[in-house]
Order: sequence, then structure tokens, then C-alpha cells
Amino acid sequence: MKDLTHIVITGFMASGKTSVARTLARVLDRTMIDLDEVISRREERSIREIIEQDGEDHFRVLETSALGALLHGEGQTVVALGGGTWGLERNRKLIAHRRCTTVWLDTPFELCWQRIEAADPFERPLARTYAQALKLYQERRSDYQLAMIRIAADNLKNPKELALAIADHLHKNGGLPDQANVGLSL
Repeated sequence: MKDLTHIVITGFMASGKTSVARTLARVLDRTMIDLDEVISRREERSIREIIEQDGEDHFRVLETSALGALLHGEGQTVVALGGGTWGLERNRKLIAHRRCTTVWLDTPFELCWQRIEAADPFERPLARTYAQALKLYQERRSDYQLAMIRIAADNLKNPKELALAIADHLHKNGGLPDQANVGLSL
């Protein structure tokens, strides 16, 4: 496998990004970084508090700043993005500039919504209702499709199975997939 610096996991909120990134990091013996956790620690507030107190636009500025800083760091990492991070072109450019491998966890909306509801929908200020969440999910899908690798992440697969599918894909493709693999389903 090529010496990949950063593997970036994207997908909708509650798609399993953090769990899969944590498992993939263990499988590949890498450091796992959750972008939302980095921002929360820096700001000493939850993502919900940042968005409610300062607005989504301010949060997105903080998010891009944190993403840029962590991608400039050395070391081999698996990064779990926030659900909206990948939707901003400036963030995709940062990720592309660092030649990161990008993985989209394509999780069905109903499964994401079940997880959001089970956790507490009020912790997700941009998707407090089913209708809000569905609209956001539909708006973001076209951006998620820009990731190099697509992994179908339904409720029949656990984080270990998904992480192993990603690791297997990376191994078979020598690390970085070429353009022919864009959108590949496993």
C-alpha cells in the first residue's frame, strides 16, 4: 500500500463516520481524528452550542480552519469529517491539495434518522425534524458522490465490516484509487 497520509471519511450525520474511522484507524494502525471533537475542544463548547450561539456560517469558518490545520500535520491519520464539511468546495480543495483518500459512507437516510432520533435530535441543530434532515440529506448527496470511494453502509454492516471493506479496497488499489475507481461500491 502506498504511504497514505490522510484517509478522510465523509457522509451524512449519523452515517457512522466516527465509528468506522475509529475502527479503520485500529485496522491500519493509524491515529483517528474526529473533526467535530477537535472543534469542540478548541472552542470549549459543543457543536450545537457553537451553531446556536454564533450561527452556522461562523461554525463553518471554524471547521475549515481546523480541517486545514489537521491536514497540514504529519502522520498517518483517519479523519472523520462532520456531516456538512465535505459540502463546502473550499474544504474539498483543502483535502484534494493534501492528496487525501476520500471515502463516502453512503448510509440510507432512514438509518441515519433512526440514529439521530435515538441520540437526541436536538443535538443536531441543522436537522431537528425529519423534514429538515431529509432535505439536508438530499441536498448533500451530490457532494458526497465526489468522494473517491463509495461504501454502501446499510444496517446489516457493522463498523468493523465497513472498515475492513475500506482497507481491502485501499490494499487492492495500491493505496490511492485512480479515477476509474471513483464511486466504486463495495
